Amino acid sequence: MTGCTNLSAPLVDKVLVVGHRGASALRPEHTLASYRKAVEDGADIIEPDLVSTKDGVLVARHENEISGTTNVSEVAKFADRKTTKTIDGVQYTGWFTEDFTLAELKELRARERIPQARPSNKSFNDQFEIPTLAEVIALAQELSASTGRTIHLYPETKHPTYFQSVNLAMEDRLVETLRANEFSESKATVYIQSFEVANLKALHQKLGGSQPNWKLVQLMDARDKKPYDFVVAGDSRTYNELMTEAGMKEVATYAKGVGPYKLTIINVDSSGNFEKPTDLVRNAHAAGLLVFPYTFRPENAFLPAPLKAQGDDATRNPSGSVTEIQKYLETGIDGFFTDDPAVGRQAVDTFKR
Repeated sequence: MTGCTNLSAPLVDKVLVVGHRGASALRPEHTLASYRKAVEDGADIIEPDLVSTKDGVLVARHENEISGTTNVSEVAKFADRKTTKTIDGVQYTGWFTEDFTLAELKELRARERIPQARPSNKSFNDQFEIPTLAEVIALAQELSASTGRTIHLYPETKHPTYFQSVNLAMEDRLVETLRANEFSESKATVYIQSFEVANLKALHQKLGGSQPNWKLVQLMDARDKKPYDFVVAGDSRTYNELMTEAGMKEVATYAKGVGPYKLTIINVDSSGNFEKPTDLVRNAHAAGLLVFPYTFRPENAFLPAPLKAQGDDATRNPSGSVTEIQKYLETGIDGFFTDDPAVGRQAVDTFKR
């Protein structure tokens, strides 16, 4: 391992396990039950994706189109809310959070987003509400008190350019909500992430040094993709250019970390075998940036071919996921997103560098 120049050392004392949408392999994502399960299973951090309601309240959903994560399509009174919109250049038909007040969204119930991969999660359908960011913060505070360890937060602003275009910009409301609770205002570490760049730069300018416990994180998609605000602005750069040594230095002028797609750190070949690590982690660390790749999932459907267990795509394979995570731990990552924090915890606790 020491012979590879593309391996780095973590910038943290112990690698952090991020409960991606909670423990979404075991409970419907972005529910208080999913976040609670994540902490019970050893997550250091819980991650709510944020979208806005019609009345400007931030709620936890992976997307603002909610037909796949709630029962909205079966609620007769909301049938006329179905519509078609273009979000970040892609057309979607369904029901959108920005067309509902918080009170109306609270009438809905969460459902498993990928039941074909997680059939057991269907047993939890229609049991849980859509939580607000304030409720997620309160849960983290409660669980910090009950476990005796601080549970940190990792909110993502989803589609910021789009929400700005419909007069529901999220950044000020995010800051206000985080500051409204002493726990998130000053106790926990809050990692604020976005796939776009302009809103992170605006937050950096707005916050200055006023929130030393908050860290901005630049999310990075596949190398050939672009931040959507770049597309709108006519900026030709891709995420690949942000991943270079110079690109990371620029990111470090407004952020404290990066959240890259895992295959940009270690890709796999056509047979699913791991290739040589790229220089992404090294470039980020050289600029003083933490690295939190996404997303590690324990089902066969999401594992490289050599790590799959016998069975179908829905077969849970914790040992394969541990092996995959530990391959990335060798590169010196500082934390990672996992849908199954118990598996992530095992990978960290049994890893020997």
